[in-house]
Amino acid sequence: MDTLLTRTVALLLVAILVAIVARRLSLPYTVGLVIAGVGLAFAHVDFALPLTHDFIFDVILPPLLFEAALSLHWNELRRDMVPILTLSVLGVVISAVAVCAGMVCLLDWPLAPALVFGVLIAATDPVAVIAMFKDTGVRGRLRLLVESESLFNDGVAAVFFGLVLAWANTSGGAAAGPGEIALSLGLTSGGGIAVGLAFGAVAIVLAGRTTDDLAERALTTVAAYGSFLMAERFHFSGVLATVAAGLLMGNAAVQGGATFNVLTAQAREFVISFWDFAAFVANSFVFLMIGVTVAQISFEALGTTALSVAIGLVLVGRLLTVYPLCLLFRWSRWRVPVREQHVLWWGGLRGALALALALALPNDLPFHDSILIATFGVVVFSVIVQGLTMKPLMRRLGLLS
Repeated sequence: MDTLLTRTVALLLVAILVAIVARRLSLPYTVGLVIAGVGLAFAHVDFALPLTHDFIFDVILPPLLFEAALSLHWNELRRDMVPILTLSVLGVVISAVAVCAGMVCLLDWPLAPALVFGVLIAATDPVAVIAMFKDTGVRGRLRLLVESESLFNDGVAAVFFGLVLAWANTSGGAAAGPGEIALSLGLTSGGGIAVGLAFGAVAIVLAGRTTDDLAERALTTVAAYGSFLMAERFHFSGVLATVAAGLLMGNAAVQGGATFNVLTAQAREFVISFWDFAAFVANSFVFLMIGVTVAQISFEALGTTALSVAIGLVLVGRLLTVYPLCLLFRWSRWRVPVREQHVLWWGGLRGALALALALALPNDLPFHDSILIATFGVVVFSVIVQGLTMKPLMRRLGLLS
């Protein structure tokens, strides 16, 4: 316990120092964390926590998802729900198919591992995307589109990943019928949303029956983690559960125009600042650990050419997602300006979710190590290269002063 606590405090101290230096150098905080993690690994400083699927899913994702959903305004979200859902659902499918086809045709990967990689890398990760937009200070409709899409397609990709992995692991790769796939998708997604709404509603009701500020604040923690863990226990989408809980509590009890006056003004202010801090800590841990782990990955085992192809395919898959789907809304009230489409494309960062799914792959899956190495390579490129160039791109597009 002492060793774990020492490592946790040490990581937090490093994160604080990186935050100070990154602000002075005008660097994205997440990029600084990854670089610092790589430096720690090469310096043989061993106080990093192990980066595992369970750690990312059970510890890191709930606060990040809940904090992001807590700040989304339902009225704004409802106005752009059609393009958001289109990008979230169809976008994941298009990107996954494009990456899968490229891995099969260009690198001669078998269909099953190629499809697994295509699905797990398809979603833009809210951990990385939200951190990037906080760094750049972007607000308004563009931020709503990017963050909302990343939250929803996160859950969609996780659901599809479960189905594809089950198919890849079946003997002979027996394919499920359309009805079975639709039922599984409906149960996983609908069940997760239902669990999240239930936890959020119970938390709101209980908060309205107490005047204890600490109890009110603790209820949000129970809603965030409890909804995620309960949904995962019943094989529903924990991601969608936490997002649903955060949306309900944020719009009904926490934000300025909340529907129910169940939290005092002091409690609302504390809840917002608490989850902002929780997201900072979670971001700090996961990106530092990504840097430490990446330094220990043998990218030579996959090869420079194959890794470059994988990165290029992910960018192409995102391109085929954003521009054609946004074209569907060109003559409607949901029109997305072309310069904002450029941000949607280049700002489609990959991060903790892709790594969590890759780390969950069974060891006997064909091309297991190749999928893991390719995933880490795409994530590092995404966070460092796209993260560093995002602010200059937005300035060039006139979206930042």
